[in-house]
Amino acid sequence: MSIQNQAEIISIGTELLRGEVTDTNAGYLASQLPLSGIELRKVTMVGDNHEQLCEILRQALDRSALVVTTGGLGPTEDDLTRECIATVLGESLYVDAELEKHLRGLFKQIGTEMPSHNIKQAWLIPSAKALPNPRGTAPGWWVEMDKKTVVSLPGPPRELIPMWQNEVKSRLQSRFPGKAILARTIKTYAVQEAKVAELVHPFFDSANPSLGIYAKLDGIHLRLIAHGDNAEQLLQSTEAQLEEILGPSIWGKDDDCLEGVIGGWLSEKGMTLATMEDGSGGLLGSIFANAPGSSKYYRGGLIACSDEMKAAFGVPEQLIKEHGAISAEVAEAMAIAARERLSADFGLSTSGIVGAHNPDGRPPGLTYIGIADNLGQRSWEQNYARFQDEAGQREAIGALFRLRERLIELKIAKPPHKR
Repeated sequence: MSIQNQAEIISIGTELLRGEVTDTNAGYLASQLPLSGIELRKVTMVGDNHEQLCEILRQALDRSALVVTTGGLGPTEDDLTRECIATVLGESLYVDAELEKHLRGLFKQIGTEMPSHNIKQAWLIPSAKALPNPRGTAPGWWVEMDKKTVVSLPGPPRELIPMWQNEVKSRLQSRFPGKAILARTIKTYAVQEAKVAELVHPFFDSANPSLGIYAKLDGIHLRLIAHGDNAEQLLQSTEAQLEEILGPSIWGKDDDCLEGVIGGWLSEKGMTLATMEDGSGGLLGSIFANAPGSSKYYRGGLIACSDEMKAAFGVPEQLIKEHGAISAEVAEAMAIAARERLSADFGLSTSGIVGAHNPDGRPPGLTYIGIADNLGQRSWEQNYARFQDEAGQREAIGALFRLRERLIELKIAKPPHKR
């Protein structure tokens, strides 16, 4: 691939170098650039230092046709991205009247006067066009000079991602025209990464479509990228072969998320769900509550981190005394109580040890998941000791998968590989 289709990412911010903020933007952009036919050459992280940032920007523009920066577009003195781009390109900054008007309007909407230092967010240079940012005050920049392009985006992912999708992607396709590129992500669960890699090993040798494998909280993801005039045919053919190999372990594709899949099934059948949690600390309920359209099927959730609260919500005290709060019996009783207390078709519970120490002598990471429906209740024992820092998240996601299995078992839905 020629230099005309090569890119670099520069992640800007001293907070990144100190580990105060994790750079998720670079990973997201790295997954998006190939879809525009662009090869990512290098990712660099730099602090809020004018001299260092200018030098890194110069080097990147010498090597690559496209440079994408993230961060450094705020209103404070240490937000230096605009200044450095202007310095490297030898252009002067000026206040754009339309941007200033828009910016002042944003502050007026929230009933306050714009601070004077925010005016730098209305700066442009002659080679730059502003990229709208509907979720923040910092517009991005699209800069073209000769055969080089600089795209500058704000640091918060909630601002960067929609700007990339709505403002940048189409511009890149015009600026860097190439052959069609298509992608497909296949999501699996309950099979270890090494086993998945072994099953699909022959496909790693293919350049088109290419195959990548990634371990995620919700399982192992396989990502196919195909290019060329027959990209769609190549993608479909390889996808069918992978479906044949991986079978029931496939739970979703592309933008599918567990709560969306489950919620869609429940909504379609007019059924409802309630949750009760201990260990996952409300994460399970938050996942459902924040899912689009969840008000149609999610009745609500209860957080019961003490024996007293479990009993108050309807778990028999004697059951807790006999079996302990972290037990299969109590997990089932929690699911029953959630279902009854919130008048739902399904009750889903989590009860686990997410800390390193437990006075009852149970092993860290031990988790029980309970499900109750009109046919009875059941529970599963799982252990997330290997994932101590993520135990609560994995507990919640594990509960989602168990509910998915139950819905399939009851023929409320079919897994995606059978559609």
